[in-house]
Amino acid sequence: MSTEKAYLTAFRGNFTSTMRWHDLDAFWEVLKAHADDHWYIYAVGETPPESVVNKQQLLNFIDKIDELLRREHDEDYCGIVYVDNKEHPEFIKIFDPHNLGVTCGFSLNPPLPGWILSRIQPVELKTALNLPKNRQRWWQKLFE
Repeated sequence: MSTEKAYLTAFRGNFTSTMRWHDLDAFWEVLKAHADDHWYIYAVGETPPESVVNKQQLLNFIDKIDELLRREHDEDYCGIVYVDNKEHPEFIKIFDPHNLGVTCGFSLNPPLPGWILSRIQPVELKTALNLPKNRQRWWQKLFE
């Protein structure tokens, strides 16, 4: 399986939310226990990283993203960090508090996460997912 296909399969996989802040706290502890030099950190919209971060960079990111989420997601619940496996994480989606759209439930055009932590090398999601473009759809329907 190609790296792109593996990444997209993981991206589209099943995820569980850390609904409450204490759930996120518990998850961060698990992730810190799994911290090593084999994680990619991808800021969606930026060029995907070609190399993994070291353990200290991962731990620093966890601390900084936790601060940002708590400061900017002024709710009594978390619900914006999604994990493929809370006990043995391999793929984590972190949504930007300022670009939530519909993160749970159904949407024809769900927002992309703000950040992804994975053990698989990331691919540029906007291109790989071929996200719909409103004007392009309008134009295509015009001549159907």
